[in-house]
This record gives sequence, C-alpha cells and structure tokens, in this order.
Amino acid sequence: MDILKVFLYILVYPGLLFLFVYSTFVEWVDRKLYAKFQNRMGPMHTGSHGLLQPIADFVKLMAKEDIVPESADKGLFNAVPVFALAAVLTSGLLLPVWHFTKGIESATSFQGDIIVMAYLLALPTFAYFLAGWTSTSMYAAIGGVRVLTLLFAYEVPMFLAILSPAVMAGSWRLADIAAYFQAHPLYMLFNLIGFGVGVIALQAKLERVPFDIPHAETEVVGGAFTEYSGRKLAMFRLLADVQMVVGAGFLSALFLGGFPGGLIPGFIWFVIKTLVIVFILSAMRAVTARIRIDQMVAFSWQYLAPLALLQLVIVIFIKGYMP
Repeated sequence: MDILKVFLYILVYPGLLFLFVYSTFVEWVDRKLYAKFQNRMGPMHTGSHGLLQPIADFVKLMAKEDIVPESADKGLFNAVPVFALAAVLTSGLLLPVWHFTKGIESATSFQGDIIVMAYLLALPTFAYFLAGWTSTSMYAAIGGVRVLTLLFAYEVPMFLAILSPAVMAGSWRLADIAAYFQAHPLYMLFNLIGFGVGVIALQAKLERVPFDIPHAETEVVGGAFTEYSGRKLAMFRLLADVQMVVGAGFLSALFLGGFPGGLIPGFIWFVIKTLVIVFILSAMRAVTARIRIDQMVAFSWQYLAPLALLQLVIVIFIKGYMP
C-alpha cells in the first residue's frame, strides 16, 4: 500500500499528471482574468469557453519543427529545458498536500524542505540564463543577462519573506509551518507584509508584467527563448505554468495555512488558495505596465527588501512575547 501511495504521489497527485493538467487550467484562468480586466473575451474557441486552448497551444508547439542554431552549444541547448522543467516538477512534490505524517519525516516532507523548495524554484532562472547564453544570439544573450540581473533583485526579498512564517512556527518543515497556522489562524495576520512581498517576488520570478523585462519583445524579441522552437519552447511554456502553480502552492503553505483535511479537502483547499494567488498575479499583470530593469532593481532594494526585513523583525518581536 505504501508503494502504491508513493506511485500515486509522484505520477498523479501532486505529481506529473496533476501538475500538467492543473497548470494548463491555471493558464486558462489567468488568460481569462487578464482578458476580463481589459474588457476582452479571452480564449473562446477550443473547448468550452476556450478551456482547452492552453493544451492545444502545447500540442501545436510540440508538433512544430525543432531548430537548433548551428553555432549553439547543442548539448546544453537541448538539456536546459528538460533540466528546468524537472527542477520545478520535483519542487511540486514537496508541497504538503497529503501523504505526510505530523512529527514523522519522509522523503517529501522533512526539516529544511522549505529551503530545498526555494532552491529548486530558483533553478529555472539559471536555466533561462544558460538558454540565452548557449544560443549564441545577441537578443538571447541580452535576455539571459537580464534574467540573471532580476534574480539578484527579487530573490533576496523572497528568501527574507519566507523566513518569517518559519521563524514564527519554529520549524523549517512546510507541513509543520502549515499545521502551526492552522492551529493559530489569527497569527497569519502578522505575516501580511511578508505575503505581499512574496507575491510580488513571485510575479518577478515568473517574469510577468511589470517584470517581463527579460523577454520584452519590442527590445529583445523573445529574450532568452529567441532561438528556441518546437518541443523545447513548449517545455519552457509548460515550465512557466507549472512554476506559477508550485509558487502559488508554496506561498499558500507558508502564509495561508496550507491545505488541511487530508486528500480530498486538501485538494479543494489547494485549488482555492492557489487560484486566489493567481487572481492577484493576474490583476497585477493587468493594471501595471513594464518597468525598466534599473527601476526593478531599485524597487527591490529600496522597498521589497526593507519590507521583508521589517516583517522579519515584527515576527521576531512577537515570537519573543509569545507564551
């Protein structure tokens, strides 16, 4: 029975099948919300209300010709999309949705899994840089450098923000942190600043408006993905969707009390909480315009990092007066 649970965990929920299906659904929700905010209809013609449009786009890209530039480092050029997608899919397995026991560590739930998950979610950024660098294209190289510049802007505030719930709960295990806030729901209010910083940093990590500087099509064509086509570009597109789902789930586990109740109730909570965060990300995308990279760096170091530090100080102060 334990082997069957592991099999289901890796391949079905929250593993490969679920992350693929749900990430395409989340992309559809994001596109519909973005369209509604702009008084448009969004996807309409593939499936009911365009529900299958993201899957159709994925299949179309998979069927297209896969071109590798003559001067590119072919081994690295081919490996980067697979490596990045594998990192994010692996991080999805660390989400505390089910198949874990409080007080008992396992391969997918252990002390320090919060750090491992943050590390795995950061790996695609390095993959984007390598994708641009190995393409030997001017536009791709500029896009890759912009990706790496953004990393140093948003990653520090993101790490500082995720420290706060861990310090308050007194644990580095996602399941324990979620359980702590389920037992003390009012304590979630003390982490509102950190949650806000985390959501903005996630938007930057996903390179969405207003932080889509690395692939600004009017400046650098497609950025790091300029030379990618066919199934490799399809993997990068899927990677962005999966990263949005896993990132939203990561913030939900840290700041919103996780996914209580076991398999079915936990699944429902996962969908509700991740969609709430996706709604915020879509609204942010719709009401803002692209900023310059120097503005993004200044914004991160002048506002996001100090706010994340303030959040940490507040939590340490409150923790000192807790019984």
